[in-house]
Amino acid sequence: MDVLSARGLDPTALPTAVTIERPRNPEHGDYATNVALQTAKKVGVTSRDLAGWLADALTGTDAISSVEVAGPGFLNLRLAADAQGEIVRDVLKAGAAYGRGDVLTGTRVNLEFVSANPTGPIHLGGTRWAAVGDALGRILEANGAEVTREYYFNDAGAQIDRFVRSLIAAAKGEPAPEDGYAGGYIGDIAAEVLRQEPGALTSDDSHEVFRRIGVGLMFEEIKKALHDFGTDFDVFFHEDSLHKSGAVAKAVEQLKGSDSLYFENGAWWLRSTEFGDDKDRVVIKSDGEPAYIAGDIAYLVDKRSRGFDLCIYMLGADHHGYIGRLKAAAAALGDDPDSVEVLIGQMVNLVSDGKPVRMSKRAGTVITMEDLVDAVGVDAARYAMSRSSVDSSLDLDLDLLRKHSNDNPVFYVQYAHSRLASLLRNAADLGVTPGDALDLLTHDREGDLIRTVGEFPRVVGTAGELREPHRVARYLEELAGTYHRFYEACRVLPRGDEETTELHRARLQLCAATRQVFANGLALLGVTAPERM
Repeated sequence: MDVLSARGLDPTALPTAVTIERPRNPEHGDYATNVALQTAKKVGVTSRDLAGWLADALTGTDAISSVEVAGPGFLNLRLAADAQGEIVRDVLKAGAAYGRGDVLTGTRVNLEFVSANPTGPIHLGGTRWAAVGDALGRILEANGAEVTREYYFNDAGAQIDRFVRSLIAAAKGEPAPEDGYAGGYIGDIAAEVLRQEPGALTSDDSHEVFRRIGVGLMFEEIKKALHDFGTDFDVFFHEDSLHKSGAVAKAVEQLKGSDSLYFENGAWWLRSTEFGDDKDRVVIKSDGEPAYIAGDIAYLVDKRSRGFDLCIYMLGADHHGYIGRLKAAAAALGDDPDSVEVLIGQMVNLVSDGKPVRMSKRAGTVITMEDLVDAVGVDAARYAMSRSSVDSSLDLDLDLLRKHSNDNPVFYVQYAHSRLASLLRNAADLGVTPGDALDLLTHDREGDLIRTVGEFPRVVGTAGELREPHRVARYLEELAGTYHRFYEACRVLPRGDEETTELHRARLQLCAATRQVFANGLALLGVTAPERM
């Protein structure tokens, strides 16, 4: 930068990209940066001196109207009115693409989520992943990634056997096995198996008949529930296929030549503690049979063989050990452990009338996705599941989610979009068209709204980088509050016989940009942006 070169200092000491933030106190300017504090030592001057030189260089430029040095070297910047107007123009020019970036362009991502066992309807934990996983996929795509959404059906092992025995018991009119599954859905599926195969109970291979038809019926129910929830998958991968194809045996043989696997007490162990697991895991048991993790390893081999650069697993709260386990598996295969990411989601609880809701009429013991959707609708369910970090447990208040008031976050955001859509329709009816004299937007509330709108691309980028869709939801709530405050302070449409001014038209242009950002943000969460409410 010339400001350093003129003083005989090294201009390359300054970073190529500078982080700026919006101050909480508007009196501190539109934006602030601590770049002088971060780089003064590298330059060889005091941070206060460097901040002063940078302030002198930036003051009076086309985009910045003023720069103040605060404290030991913070820079507080105020944008020129016309520069703020460019934010509005950028939004309207980009339209539905506003907020999208290219940081992940060229990256192929396998995003596996929900992956509930096909032994019952999707419970609330799976519902949370259906909402968050789908939103994360949309956000990663908005950052340029090529995303494949994948569902892993655990259709092998003891749980399937218990499911089938439960179906057979229901078909015979007997109680469910002690370790089996209960609930109305078991009886429904058992009855459908008998309808399709009337002789299923007397067949020599009745267990296989109930398995084939019953598991298939459960699959279809799960797929339909997900589709109705707005979550669709590109790939449904069956665990059983890994065993039948010999992929598990092949992966195990490959691992035996790895230093990440060792033989002890008659079994083969994976050194998963080296990657944060609480203990090393058995891959081949002492009886020579593969342990469950062997299938996980074969599945990882399959994913990487399909050309995915990054494999993201979204798992439930009881799967924390999988973080180290899967990274260790990648290392054992001679792969990069960073090609594997595991996100752990915490539990979801429903509350109504201040009391926990615990029972489902159909599932018997848990609340299902269908129960939640029946209670509050798809939009409210998806938004409520997506607006909190998955690192923490979530209590959903059914009474709140049913309210048509600003206390309900999804209503608050959707109403802001609907209010803007109505405003634009009213303007069209009055013959008022948006105008481009955006340098007239000098009111504090106008500036607040413009700058909040301008934050959207950064929010989308950060949500993708940190794998945190809730950042988009919380941003939309902030935008809604900023818009409502703007609307109360700044008259957009002329009253009665009042003449339409360029200021009215400029404000209408700002409203059009704000509506676009609401639509884009809600789309990333898979939530509708209603025109009327």
